[in-house]
Amino acid sequence: MPPHSPPQKFSFFYGHRKPSRNRPTVRGTGLFSDRLSPPKPKPSATESQPFDLSKWHPHPSPLSAPSNPTATTRSLSFLSPIARFILDAFRKNRNHWGPPVVSELQKLRRVTPDLVAEVLKVQDDAVLASKFFHWAGKQKGFKHTFASYNALTYCLNRTDRFRSADQVPELMDSQGKPPTEKQFEILIRMHSNANRGLRVYYVYEKMKKFGVKPRIFLYNRIMDALVKTGHLDLALSVYQDFLGDGLVEESVTFMILIKGMCKFGRVDEMLQLLDRMRLNLCKPDVFAYTAMIKVLVSEGDLDGCLKVWEEMRRDRVEADAMAYVTLVTGLCKGGRVEKGYELFREMKEKGFLIDRAIYGVLVEGFVTDRKVGAACDLLKDLVGSGYRADLGIYNSLIKGLCDVKRVDKAYKLFRVTIQEGLEPDFATVNPILVSFAEMRRMDNFCKLLAQMEEFGYPVTDDLSKFFSILAEKEDGLMTALEVFEDLKVKSYTTVGIYNIFIGALYKFGKVKKALSLFDEMKGFDFQPDSSTYSSVIICYIEVGDLHEACACHNKIIEMSCVPSIFAYCSLAKGLFNVGEIDAVMLIVRDCLASVTSGPMAFKYSLTVLQACRSNNAEKVIDVLNEMMQQGCPPDDVIYSAIISGMSKHGTIEEARKVFSNLKERRLLTEANMIVYDEVLIEHMKKKTADLVVSGLKFFGLESKLKAKGCKLLSG
Repeated sequence: MPPHSPPQKFSFFYGHRKPSRNRPTVRGTGLFSDRLSPPKPKPSATESQPFDLSKWHPHPSPLSAPSNPTATTRSLSFLSPIARFILDAFRKNRNHWGPPVVSELQKLRRVTPDLVAEVLKVQDDAVLASKFFHWAGKQKGFKHTFASYNALTYCLNRTDRFRSADQVPELMDSQGKPPTEKQFEILIRMHSNANRGLRVYYVYEKMKKFGVKPRIFLYNRIMDALVKTGHLDLALSVYQDFLGDGLVEESVTFMILIKGMCKFGRVDEMLQLLDRMRLNLCKPDVFAYTAMIKVLVSEGDLDGCLKVWEEMRRDRVEADAMAYVTLVTGLCKGGRVEKGYELFREMKEKGFLIDRAIYGVLVEGFVTDRKVGAACDLLKDLVGSGYRADLGIYNSLIKGLCDVKRVDKAYKLFRVTIQEGLEPDFATVNPILVSFAEMRRMDNFCKLLAQMEEFGYPVTDDLSKFFSILAEKEDGLMTALEVFEDLKVKSYTTVGIYNIFIGALYKFGKVKKALSLFDEMKGFDFQPDSSTYSSVIICYIEVGDLHEACACHNKIIEMSCVPSIFAYCSLAKGLFNVGEIDAVMLIVRDCLASVTSGPMAFKYSLTVLQACRSNNAEKVIDVLNEMMQQGCPPDDVIYSAIISGMSKHGTIEEARKVFSNLKERRLLTEANMIVYDEVLIEHMKKKTADLVVSGLKFFGLESKLKAKGCKLLSG
């Protein structure tokens, strides 16, 4: 340090000074100014770096976090100090435009269009951004530039105000700045990325109104967006405008339209466009043809695939391995395995390296066609080519051999998979188990189960899947029951397996057999779970044993579990049949309080109860009409709600009006209407008696009536 301070220097400043790293932009007025630098603060232990104005943030404290989550410290550090000052003014006023914000902004001598664009690029409040944009435009001598208009467009689209963003070209035109192709390109790109095809076409039509002609690149983008969003006809109309403007197609133009026509199955039109491509530009290469085939395969148009393949051969374009793989895979999965195998042999003749996946799809195709011999030959060819078959190929072959009753060979293949260390899964052993079960070869069946246990497979889980698949059909259910009888001796039984059989027997109308299995299950000391009780509830309701059904429901509640929705519905039906209307409504409320999404009728029953409070049949009928529009016809729960609601809050006459309306619309038969009317009268009597008894108890007349020998209050 020198012994004395240097003399004070004055500098003449006029206009703008170029900002430096440590000095912001200063705007002068031609006056002398004293610009002494403040003394540097002493570095503390926590601040080892010197202060950098370019990284300044108005609120470094964590207590003053910005209200806008996207305007973070990290993003603001890249902005100029004045842009950060403007954003700070927004934050201090909670992003609400008003006089305080305007007062802060008026402290700035001048706001440039570039500064407006800089602020809008990080602003995610569309309303605030629009008002700031409008305020800046009213400053004296200010004119928005393309950069500020584009920033406003991006801001509006970023906040899902894309319809407002589409109006920016009109705003530009009204302010004497006609939009160029760039502004429309921005909108088209935004809508394309968001898969808004119709919006892309809307912007394109607006371009024509402004007299702006797209370049070839933009035309291609418009047509591509329309094709991807399923508007091929609109894309073709844009293509006609493309030709009308005298533009010449590029290969991208042709491929966009050709792939679109392939996607929509318009192969003949695609071939015509292909001829135009050959005439005006060039022949498609192998990559273009492969793309066409891939699109046609994804749409399942195998005839179109073969037509394109013939066109490729006509153009003398040599197919590569990818083209062959795409077509062979599509043909095999589409049921044309012979044609796929023909192309596979072509690949071998041409010396292509054939992937194992091709063998897999061919094997699967031959197995589907029940040509298991050809599939086995492919396995030999695969092994001879130096490959190892994967588990998928073995699973297909095992299934195919079992389908043609060659279960012993299938079992040998199963042993091969174990020797190869492939870890067979349920899909591997299930066809063998089914074959052994159908052929009643229970010794082999049990031997296979024992081997599975030795290899550490979850036998009980696999058996549950096995019985679930076998019990899907009635004849399979009988076979499964026979197998189950034999497995009981070897203790291959679980609660889950019993549940499968109880549910399947009920499905095919064998309710008594299902209940006998339930009794047998309890006799073997198996503890039924909530699924068991839920299935049994339905069975008991079916045979008319409401007492046992309610007991099963109570068992589920004691286990702190929830009955199934079907069990709730069956219980409600059974209770309604015996006239227990209050119990039905309790079941409804319990169900809606316990399950995530209850039946539609249960939900509407509460709405019906609310409508009954008005004692107006028309309001109840309106609720029923709304319910039927949702595809939910009235059932026992709805009739219970009508009876319960009208008994509490209405009259018998209004309830009868509702039933009469349903009868006139043939939603209720004459016989059922008579039954429901009797239930209504009985329930109304019960409710009236309850009210009388409650009144007597309330007024203290209970003891006097009992003294006179009245037995109304007994019990």
